[in-house]
Amino acid sequence: MLTLVTGTTGQVGRRFVPRLLAQAGPGERVRVLVRDAARAERFAELGAEVVVGDLRDAEALGKAVAGVDAVVNVAASFRGVPDEEAWAINRDAAVDLGRAALAAGVQRFVQVSTGLVYGVGRGRPLTEDDEIRPGGEMWGAYPESKAAAERELLALEGVEVRIGRLPFVYGDGDPHLAQSLRWAAHWAAAQRLQMAHHADVAQGLLRLLYAPAVSGPLYNIADDAPVTAVELHQLNGVEAPADLYARTDPDPWFGIMSTQRIRRDLGFRPHFPTVWAARDAGAL
Repeated sequence: MLTLVTGTTGQVGRRFVPRLLAQAGPGERVRVLVRDAARAERFAELGAEVVVGDLRDAEALGKAVAGVDAVVNVAASFRGVPDEEAWAINRDAAVDLGRAALAAGVQRFVQVSTGLVYGVGRGRPLTEDDEIRPGGEMWGAYPESKAAAERELLALEGVEVRIGRLPFVYGDGDPHLAQSLRWAAHWAAAQRLQMAHHADVAQGLLRLLYAPAVSGPLYNIADDAPVTAVELHQLNGVEAPADLYARTDPDPWFGIMSTQRIRRDLGFRPHFPTVWAARDAGAL
């Protein structure tokens, strides 16, 4: 089995690929698509094949998917990029990759998406059967383009598409946790953030990649305990601003996802059920 992974130099991809390589069995190979060969040296040392090219280049895509059995598309563009780039990477390039995979005879396509596609909260944990409801303070080009990519990839006939929707991802030295204060400083004290450690994101994606059958195709990947704005300040060793306690959470169930399906279907159990467990284990 040969698996192609894209987005390997991003925060998720650079932590996922070593875990994928570490558990590869006899006859299982990993190929990575990168724009800069120098940034793939670490993966090559671990045993990955390297294809140099841009996700938006048709010729590069053809080389990347040649002979591949499965694709894990981790590539994403978000936070601080122009809307045009978000759409170009998150939808257009993802769909082009899906079509190239289909043409090359790829059997399985795992698309990494985001829980932000759900939009507004529903007064309960979000499930994979919930329709997309655009809106909320985090709605914009990133979730909208990811939702569009999901729709178009799922419409492809001849390749099995499985989609993992991620929450806020942290751990393994990812600066994301410190960056959370950019938003949490302006939240209500009890406003919550759904999270998942990189180890559990990798676990979830590996289960989607290797499971012989799923009831999906959509799966939420998250830990067991969303954290509050106050806790985010505590985790970062910063005192929470006093005005947090005067604010009201406008949508208390925004972004809070159920993991019942991935637990039931694929046996997923977080290695780090809470961010506090990750902190105590020295895994932040």
